[in-house]
Amino acid sequence: MNDSENQPQPNPGTRHQPTEHEMMLKAEIARLRENAARATDLSHAPLPQVSRPTNRTLIAMTFLILVVIAGAFFGGYLPRVKVDSAVVADARAGAEALLVVNVSSVKRASELTAIELPGSIQAVTEAPILARADGYLKSRLVDIGDLVSAGQLLGEIEAEEVDHQVMQTKAALHQSQAALEQSIASLEQARANEQLAKVTAQRWSNLLQKGVVSPQENDTYQAQSKAQSANVRALERAVAAARSNVEAANANVERIDDVQAYRKVRAPFAGVITMRNVDTGALIAAGQTLLFRVAQTGTLRTYANIPQAYAEFIHTGMGAKLTFANLPGRVFQGKVVRAAHALDPGSRTMLAEIQIPNPTSTLMPGMYCNVMLDIVRTAPPLIIPGDTLVVRPQGPVVATVTAAQTIHFQTLTLGRDFGKEIEVLQGLQEGQLLVANPNDAVHEGMRVQVNRLKAD
Repeated sequence: MNDSENQPQPNPGTRHQPTEHEMMLKAEIARLRENAARATDLSHAPLPQVSRPTNRTLIAMTFLILVVIAGAFFGGYLPRVKVDSAVVADARAGAEALLVVNVSSVKRASELTAIELPGSIQAVTEAPILARADGYLKSRLVDIGDLVSAGQLLGEIEAEEVDHQVMQTKAALHQSQAALEQSIASLEQARANEQLAKVTAQRWSNLLQKGVVSPQENDTYQAQSKAQSANVRALERAVAAARSNVEAANANVERIDDVQAYRKVRAPFAGVITMRNVDTGALIAAGQTLLFRVAQTGTLRTYANIPQAYAEFIHTGMGAKLTFANLPGRVFQGKVVRAAHALDPGSRTMLAEIQIPNPTSTLMPGMYCNVMLDIVRTAPPLIIPGDTLVVRPQGPVVATVTAAQTIHFQTLTLGRDFGKEIEVLQGLQEGQLLVANPNDAVHEGMRVQVNRLKAD
């Protein structure tokens, strides 16, 4: 049997109930039909009648549009064209106009110039005091800063061996003097014997002539006379040697006395003690131990290295001014007392000595100073303003204005730089015009218009 036969069959007399989906489809179909009917009604409706403008209205509107266009033309375009034309004319005039440059002229420096050099103050006379005797420092009577006079006692050295040497040399002197006296006595005795031998020899010679004595006996007395004469000459040499020994012993005594005097250390000249290197009890070695250093500060000096360019103008007696950083506002007067008149091959400078009076001891040795010298030059160099110089790879140059009002860049050889002004040794002539502060617009060969500065 088939399974379909087992399923229940619908009853033809029962009404079918629509589902929710079927209802939504029916509503959508009804809405579409309504819209289609409405569109059909609109398509068959008559169109509204549009009124066309008249010819008079069209002419008025055209005239109005032309007036607006003309007003815009005359009110906006023509002024813009005039402005553009003026700008173009100004640009053309600017291109054709010459560049205006400020110029300064090259001048000759003054014959009187001042150079400023560094210096270091020194004492005119300064000496280290070393010991001349060995021993120990017995006493020290001065210290740094003390004023001393010439020959003043500064210290005393204790050396007992020097006392012993004095006694020994004096004993040797007495011994030499005694030997001299003994030699003199022997000489006197020898001279007496010589005189007796001469008399005896003369007598025997007379007797021999008379035939009283034999020749042999006479020869004996003649030989004795000669021997006594030789003995006298020998003793005279001995006396001379003894006198030399006495003089040597006396000189030795004086030397030891001087050494003993060196035990007292004295100032060689009047001045101030600038250094004290020992104290009481220190071991002193003669010629090696530095005891004191004394300097004269009444007159000081400094040395200045004059550059080669100014060496020929330095002479003895010319004035100098000295300033010190620790004494602002004060200028000390000095003068050149000597110059080397030769240049140092290493620095190409000449050494000059300048002395400065220091009666109040305001200045001290060792101070740093600036030395200013007023120099009168026979051929002063040219000077240019500092703002005209341009430094380029080929060296320092300036923009000169030629007689044809054109620019030419000239290379220079410079001297001293004063900041505001610079010395020129080569490359320019007096009276030439230089461009002040030349910028990139200034180039070689361009024509310019000159404006002289008031300061020039």
